[in-house]
Amino acid sequence: MTPLNRRRFSLFKANKRAFGALIVFGFLFVVSLFAEILANDKPLIIRYKGQTYFPMVHMYTDADFGGILPTEADYKDPFTRNEIETNGWMVMPPIAFSYDTINYDLKVASPAPPGRQNWLGTDDQARDILARLIYGLRASVLFGLALTFVSSLIGILMGAVQGYFGGKTDLILQRVIEIWGSLPQLFILIIIFSLFKPGFMTLLIVLMLFSWPALVSVVRAEFLRGRNMDYVKAAKVMGVSDFQIMLKHILPNACVSALTYIPFILSGAIVALTALDFLGFGLPPGEPSLGELVRQGKDNLQAPWIGLTAFAVLSVLLTCLIFIGEGVRDAFDPRKEIK
Repeated sequence: MTPLNRRRFSLFKANKRAFGALIVFGFLFVVSLFAEILANDKPLIIRYKGQTYFPMVHMYTDADFGGILPTEADYKDPFTRNEIETNGWMVMPPIAFSYDTINYDLKVASPAPPGRQNWLGTDDQARDILARLIYGLRASVLFGLALTFVSSLIGILMGAVQGYFGGKTDLILQRVIEIWGSLPQLFILIIIFSLFKPGFMTLLIVLMLFSWPALVSVVRAEFLRGRNMDYVKAAKVMGVSDFQIMLKHILPNACVSALTYIPFILSGAIVALTALDFLGFGLPPGEPSLGELVRQGKDNLQAPWIGLTAFAVLSVLLTCLIFIGEGVRDAFDPRKEIK
């Protein structure tokens, strides 16, 4: 690690709010990556009649555990559970529900309040809220990271071309961006999603069309400034190609400025997916998402635990990203001093 990067890391670490937000966000994201292990209606491992089974990896039928049906075994069925426990043992995840598991053993009408079975209660379809929350958090963060990565690549490329070549290229592309940015994005998204089947890749491609301009102005300004530097002029005199100058000499400096915007773009991507899911134009019906959980809270005001859970998770997630963005911005500020 170079001295400059060590200084930036020390500045970021000195910002306790940003560093703490990074730890909280990282913990939540890492936990969500193991959603299948933490929340699942299938056992992690089964030992039955001297043989070991892994239901999360391979599908086993009811007949494999003493039944007669050729369909997949229901590990919540009393007969199956008793058969396995009589002839061996099994280890269930901490949360014995997947995101689409319906709890048929509820003593009250759904949505059921928090209890021993469902720690955060159930939604109006008797599905465990905590399980859907873990899976939905993973989907939202992974979608946000993918959208941020793709849109940042396009935005950096467009800004680099505008700033380096300038002139008519800069003028034409700038007018195109201004026209594109003035379009009513929400209405266009609704029209597109009403024509195409919603899905992860469809959402990613469509939202990418409107999110890439976020970094263009920052990168453009850095390239406009960098192309007039003496080392760039010297590289041109030596016959270095424009592509190599852009890639090796100007882009590293431009990426430093662009990096400070990444956490804010990520938070915007998560909010966009949540809003579309809330409106019913996001992920396919039944898929776990934070927006669907917010809609459940709106539709079931008599079950406040749903809305409060969605509000708490979104608040913590977005607040962490904002604090991380502020910390990164301060870390790359040359005027900041370590206190």
